[in-house]
Amino acid sequence: MLLALGLAIASATTTTLLSQYLGRQADDRLRIQAQAYGKALTDEYSANGGDLSAVNPGGWGSTDFALRLVIRSYQVDVPPQDETARDYGTPALPTLDADDIERTMLDVRSTDGRSTWRVAVLPVTLRTDGATVGYVMYAEPRGEIEKIVRQAGLLLLTSAVAILVIGAIVGTWAVQRSLRGLREIESTAGRIAAGDLSERVPPAPESTEVGRLGAALNSMLSQIETAFDDRTRSEERMRRFVADASHELRTPLAAIRGYGELYRMGALTEKDQVDDTMRRIEQSATRMGGLVEDLLALARLDADRADRHAPVDLAVVATDAAHDLRAIDPTREVRVGPLGDARGGEAGEGDLPDTVVLGDEARLRQVVANLVGNVARHTPEGSPAELAVGRVGDRVLLEVRDHGPGIAPEHAARVFERFYRIDPSRTREGNGTGGGAGLGMAIVAAIVEAHHGEVAISQTPGGGTTVRVALPPGDVPGPEAAEDHPAG
Repeated sequence: MLLALGLAIASATTTTLLSQYLGRQADDRLRIQAQAYGKALTDEYSANGGDLSAVNPGGWGSTDFALRLVIRSYQVDVPPQDETARDYGTPALPTLDADDIERTMLDVRSTDGRSTWRVAVLPVTLRTDGATVGYVMYAEPRGEIEKIVRQAGLLLLTSAVAILVIGAIVGTWAVQRSLRGLREIESTAGRIAAGDLSERVPPAPESTEVGRLGAALNSMLSQIETAFDDRTRSEERMRRFVADASHELRTPLAAIRGYGELYRMGALTEKDQVDDTMRRIEQSATRMGGLVEDLLALARLDADRADRHAPVDLAVVATDAAHDLRAIDPTREVRVGPLGDARGGEAGEGDLPDTVVLGDEARLRQVVANLVGNVARHTPEGSPAELAVGRVGDRVLLEVRDHGPGIAPEHAARVFERFYRIDPSRTREGNGTGGGAGLGMAIVAAIVEAHHGEVAISQTPGGGTTVRVALPPGDVPGPEAAEDHPAG
């Protein structure tokens, strides 16, 4: 619409200017011709002693103009030639007052009213006294100018129509080409809405708006897909967690219910039988209570509940854990020493590097207790074990090494998953620690992560398993520690 309006205005302006330009040129030519013919006839009038009767207009030959000369009582009319008269008629020249003549231009109609003639009017003066004695009219038809203007207008109209058609075709192609990316985005969005989050918008040059939109959508889709995958994995872990927890709780509950039914049915008649049944019920309840405590600990860690942050010396924690391991298995050789050298016997506090971290001492002791408990349960009695502490860069490290059968690589990557057990058929412990349920290492990983640390497992040189815990040192507090101990 705007293009059509612009072309219409341009065409109208062009034809108007062309008509004005051709009209000015014609007016100049008419004045020159009028002056020339007027001078020639005035000279003849003067030469003949004031007589124009000898002028013969028919002897002028072919003329495509009309001429009228009026000098005093004489009037000479020169009509247009037959061909011109046939095409444009004869101009109806007016009669003017010879005493009041000015240079002017007139438009007159033909006698038959078919066309317009342009007339130049000039006063006639005699050379002898300079007096105005009449006037001369020189007229030419405007048909040629109007024909040229009409042809120009038609050409402009044809050009405008052609431009509009070509513009419509090119514009439609350009719009369809520019919207191709949006249609692809729409198609991709439809497939994503159908559930396929792996779909992506086809790439386009980012110099275009559609390209930048596609890149932004692809980035957003990647984040959404990652979030959905994380949620799916989280839901899967939760389902597995609930199923495993239900299974672990079902075993001691079934035992307690079974012993209760035996007692109700009167099957326990001897005091020794009753005492043994009560002991087994107590063991099942203790194991169930330990499992519940472990589950609550994991729930609190998952909720990111703020724990106490105070200086904790991992060397002291490791030394206390070594004593506990010796108490559990007096035949086992347990060493504590600096990182990389834990074979030189138990070292004193002064022999160890700066191993102070900020954290919850009870939780960190639980980490070391779970690791040492695994050594006691899953390695042969009397096999050696080492605890090593040290600082490497911006981390304080604690390693617990054993020389047992070790853990296969396919299991090592999953030992920190909840309820994961290398041997699913392993008998559950009855001491209330919950270690046999597969939660011990999961609790270790959760506590270490809550302290902004890392935990990893590897093979001990010569056979066995090494668990390495890395925590930020006390002089480089983590984000939560900084909140608990603000500056000033």
